[in-house]
Amino acid sequence: MKLPKRYMIVLLTFISTFICYVERVGFSIAYTVEADAAGINQSIKGSILSTFYYGYACSQVAGGWAAQKVGGRCVLLVSFMLWSLTCGFVPTDPNHVIVLVIARFLVGMAQGFIFPSIHTVLAQWVQPHERSRCVSLATSGMYLGAAAGMLVLPSLVKLSGPRSVFLAEAALGAVWSVLWLNYASDPPLPEHPKSNAAGFGQLFSSIKESQKIKVENGGGSIRSAKIPWKSILVSLPVWAIVVNNFTFHYALYVLMNWLPTYFEKGLQLSLQEMGFYKMIPFLNMFIFSNVGGVIADHLITKRILSVTGTRKFLNTIGFVVASVALVALPIFHTSGGAVFCSSMALGFLALGRAGFAVNHMDIAPRYAGIVMGVSNTAGTLAGIIGVDFTGRLLEAAKTDNSDLLSPESWKSVFMIPGVLCIISSLGFLLLSTGERIFD
Repeated sequence: MKLPKRYMIVLLTFISTFICYVERVGFSIAYTVEADAAGINQSIKGSILSTFYYGYACSQVAGGWAAQKVGGRCVLLVSFMLWSLTCGFVPTDPNHVIVLVIARFLVGMAQGFIFPSIHTVLAQWVQPHERSRCVSLATSGMYLGAAAGMLVLPSLVKLSGPRSVFLAEAALGAVWSVLWLNYASDPPLPEHPKSNAAGFGQLFSSIKESQKIKVENGGGSIRSAKIPWKSILVSLPVWAIVVNNFTFHYALYVLMNWLPTYFEKGLQLSLQEMGFYKMIPFLNMFIFSNVGGVIADHLITKRILSVTGTRKFLNTIGFVVASVALVALPIFHTSGGAVFCSSMALGFLALGRAGFAVNHMDIAPRYAGIVMGVSNTAGTLAGIIGVDFTGRLLEAAKTDNSDLLSPESWKSVFMIPGVLCIISSLGFLLLSTGERIFD
């Protein structure tokens, strides 16, 4: 049975987010091995690892604008090709600091176009009654990619060296680009039936043709519409999304970057001995993200709750349970308790994405990429702030020269995102809506 075109689009966007997070985890693993072997200090390592996020933050809004004006399909392809090429030429020598900084900044900037483009594409292809589960599936590739990277790439480094990771990531990006070029297309337009074809010629000719659609369709083109920047930036429902995106990524990046340190320095556990268990929190995110999408579409299509009620319900449940799990995390001093709490925190945060993360398309289907770019900029800044501030908190908590930190030293680390979850969920309850507010 042939897969409907919109489902092929969703599947390919899922694979794209999967590959992007394999790349992020892979660079951290490969670079850390090389840097430790070369005796690179922690300050330089931190600078290299954080450079990606500065580039990523810079291109979010630009990505939404480009997807709006040029088309999400084209922008997604070009961004994937650019980061794949850059990744393939990244040097393995950690002493080439300037080159590494430039390379990671460029990779981050290229990947910053991806999620706004995906939201633009899905807003065009996906029907409202399928919106939650399709967006949840597409974005859940992030968590599965992170889990797969943590499981597979350390072995690849051991067998073939760090350089093999960069080449493998570049190859994955190139393969996906070919698949997208051949199978993706713009939604069919009655006035322009040929726009459904794939290939380089049709891909870029569709950009020129899009300039004519506004006149022929009476101004109805998504690409040709004037972007209401002021209305978007002062909209309270938009800010409800922005604040929740900030909180989600603050908690996610703190746990993604510092949970291994908590296991080793706080609980004196070996990550190697933990084996598969260290992957469970990210696998839980993948599962809960898709469960949330299915639940949301069921509640809406069966008219159990309105779109607004569904978004608020899932966002609140997700963030409140995550808050409790985050606050409880440092209370448990065993590997089982820590894995359980972190899995609950990340899982229910992912469930909450069926609330705030899909809400872009509810309130602004025509400008979904723009709103996503604005909110994802806040999410990226949250990662930069959270990861850096956590390091400062832990450094201040040290009472001697030992690298070990008691579980009590981590209470404020996990308390901060826990409190943010409560505040942002209350804001979403008060300010958000599932109704379309931008025409």
